[in-house]
Amino acid sequence: MGVILNGALLGLVALSPKKLLTGAGIAHAWLLGVIIWGGLGWQGYAIVAAYFLVGSGVTRVGMARKEALGIAEKRSGARGPENVWGSGLVGALCTLGYLLLPDYGNLWQLAYLASFSTKLADTCASEVGKAYGRHTILITTLQPVPKGTEGAVSLEGTAAGVLGSLGLASLGWGVGLVSPWGVGCAVGAAFVATNLESVIGATLQQRFGWLTNEVVNVLNTLVGAVAAVTLVLALNLGV
Repeated sequence: MGVILNGALLGLVALSPKKLLTGAGIAHAWLLGVIIWGGLGWQGYAIVAAYFLVGSGVTRVGMARKEALGIAEKRSGARGPENVWGSGLVGALCTLGYLLLPDYGNLWQLAYLASFSTKLADTCASEVGKAYGRHTILITTLQPVPKGTEGAVSLEGTAAGVLGSLGLASLGWGVGLVSPWGVGCAVGAAFVATNLESVIGATLQQRFGWLTNEVVNVLNTLVGAVAAVTLVLALNLGV
């Protein structure tokens, strides 16, 4: 079912006049989708599909303005393989963990949801902040910096990030992946991880060539997944 449905949906993406994925990106997204459907079923697939659709839409918000400033995503926002796995590698690993260690199934589901909630928070914060942020500051110094600066944050972007993670985490509750407590932990973890990513961007990313945006995305989603599980276990909450 995952092979057929994912193939059909990505076929529609390939035919769309607005390119959401490159050709190679479609192939890698197909593999990611099959893994997730095979492990977490339609519920898990609903999360990654919602992330992709909302994230792609948000990337195009204020595109003309961002392109004029030279801070728009490359390829006008079309995702390639590096973007697919930068966003989805941790989610795929959580899916495999769910299959291999089913006794911890609820925690794997929470970690999976938190990873994508974190990535959507990051995407919403970055794209809305670049398009509509009125006062952009560097997270480490609180000094004004130009939009698009690594480690820059804005009130508008931060609010968009929280709303994005809340929406996706709530969907996770709606499809039965987590409890209401899980929603709160996923959103809290996404907030922590997204701001930590901004700190990394402001302090380390320019110093180390291997810290590409995709590597930072993997670290970001990993922190979100681990933080959500840690919150649940530390507070002894029902997932």
